[in-house]
Amino acid sequence: MKICGLQKTTLLDYPGYVAATIFLGGCNFCCPFCQNSQLLEEDAPWVYSQNEILSFLSKRKGILEGVCVTGGEPTLSPRLPDFLSKIKDLGFLIKLDTNGSRPDALRFLVRQKLVDYVAMDIKAGRDNYKKAAGISSLSLSQIEESVKFLMEGTVSYEFRTTAVKGIHTEKDFMDIRLWIKGCPHYYIQNYVESENVLQPVFQSFSRPELENFASLMSSYVETVILRGVENY
Repeated sequence: MKICGLQKTTLLDYPGYVAATIFLGGCNFCCPFCQNSQLLEEDAPWVYSQNEILSFLSKRKGILEGVCVTGGEPTLSPRLPDFLSKIKDLGFLIKLDTNGSRPDALRFLVRQKLVDYVAMDIKAGRDNYKKAAGISSLSLSQIEESVKFLMEGTVSYEFRTTAVKGIHTEKDFMDIRLWIKGCPHYYIQNYVESENVLQPVFQSFSRPELENFASLMSSYVETVILRGVENY
């Protein structure tokens, strides 16, 4: 397991809780708009040991309430269950970020009560998924399996889509709303250009454009929330 980053405090990553965010290296997607491109490769820098992270968390008990584990794609690590178990033993809630490509791993973590909240990316509408994920050979069956599992309500969850001008159109959201109809929380995150973007050729949507996407979703899911629209 490569622990490549640590955000010591966040009020945004785990809704309703003060948390820390742990970044794991390695991913099986290659989304062209990825903000964490430095974490994608096998040679992603290994910055922290598990013991260093656990020591930090033990000192923050009573201050932090939760831990977010993100990537990359965390479920690729065979040591993830053991790591999450140790975090749970310290008394923290755990939020897992995932692309949903490994439904068996997701089910295992949930059924072992190693995660309390799951945030799953819905990269695009189904016809556009391969382009958004950057994987031409991608099979959607595993993604669909993860969506179905989360919508059974075994664990608290959210779906989210990073809206990218150059990737997404209204058609994507019109398909996504049918796919996740009835889910409790759906977030539309605005793309933000940065030096770590894998292919920095895209643009952000304007606030009216994002609000239009939200309106398309609003009668299909319980709550639609826009993120990253403050400056648009």
